[in-house]
Amino acid sequence: MRVVSLVPSLTEAVAVSAPGVLLGATDWCSHPAGLDVVRVGGTKNPDVERIVGLAPDLVIANEEENREPDLTALRKAGIEVLVTEVRDVPGAFRELERVVRACGLRRRPRWLDEAEEAWRDLPRPTRRLRAAVPIWRRPWMVLGRDTFAGDVLARLGVDNAYASHAERYPRVPVEELRAADLDLVVLPDEPYRFTSDDGPEAFPGVPCALVGGRHLTWYGPSLTEAPRVLGEALRAAVR
Repeated sequence: MRVVSLVPSLTEAVAVSAPGVLLGATDWCSHPAGLDVVRVGGTKNPDVERIVGLAPDLVIANEEENREPDLTALRKAGIEVLVTEVRDVPGAFRELERVVRACGLRRRPRWLDEAEEAWRDLPRPTRRLRAAVPIWRRPWMVLGRDTFAGDVLARLGVDNAYASHAERYPRVPVEELRAADLDLVVLPDEPYRFTSDDGPEAFPGVPCALVGGRHLTWYGPSLTEAPRVLGEALRAAVR
């Protein structure tokens, strides 16, 4: 089996679960460390000709991260494309199992069992927090409805203030965010790299939790430690 992955989290899942299967990945595929494969461009602008030249048996993609015209071009070149759709934690586990099986694994990887166990045995939150989750600034954009990251946070006791918005990633003026009666602002380091010096200053008087995007938005081996790592960051912000 020869596989190209166009999704960073799925790249990590395949590389860890089936060493030697992955031959290509995007420039944004940073895990596992030292990944030695052919780079095929970005998630939104992959080099289709290079991918076709690698002659993979399978290309792994995601309906949100990758563009349909690129996937259509790959299919027209005779390449099988597996497109995942992940909107919540249970869906992530279903899609991850589908991906590893498509890559030729007959047994579920151990990390997948451990991840499901970690999310199944979550402690009950002592209180729920109302939060906004910016993902970009200039302009400000936040998590809206029906997102994987929103479901992750909800399971950890953090309710997205924009979960009922008509858009999945709405633009919201910072003045509106400041007036939204929030208990917390969650600032991930991707896609926009929020830091202690870039982000919290926009929300005076509101606790801000700086979190790793890999734990908040990736669905792969990072799911095994995400509840603990995110939980610690969220609790530290509101102490």
